[in-house]
Amino acid sequence: MIYIVILTVLLSTVSFILDKKKTWKGIKKGMMQFINILPTLLSVIILISIVLYFISDEVLMHYLGSDAGIAAYFSAGILGAVAILPGFIAYPLAGILVKSGVSLSVIAVFITTLKMVGLLTIPIEMKYFGLKVSLMRNALSFVGALAVGITMAFVLNYVF
Repeated sequence: MIYIVILTVLLSTVSFILDKKKTWKGIKKGMMQFINILPTLLSVIILISIVLYFISDEVLMHYLGSDAGIAAYFSAGILGAVAILPGFIAYPLAGILVKSGVSLSVIAVFITTLKMVGLLTIPIEMKYFGLKVSLMRNALSFVGALAVGITMAFVLNYVF
């Protein structure tokens, strides 16, 4: 983390030396984007915190932990397929789940289905691509996500 901060300061300094006007313009634009996204970011983090407060670690581990076996992959896949979260929320949430004891391979299924499968957006997708294509794409994406997670489980267990 410290390396990223050092690199950012260094590159910003170089940019500032080369062109002060563009650097300030970029910093202002970045700050405005951050300020615009902050209410959404905070509200989703608060919502996730509230949900995780009410869901005990035992329940979480029952559905997503190693004791759940292969069902953990399906639970994570369904959760990811139903959730509509932007990446900047999903990745910190994944970090929280890992700290709670959920394996990286189950998290991989969650993130992959979150980004590739959209059960709640199927009606919109059907409007443009049709029912058959929408269902096929989502089903293949779900199977692909499970394959990614199971492959990761084998690789991680083999390597580590």
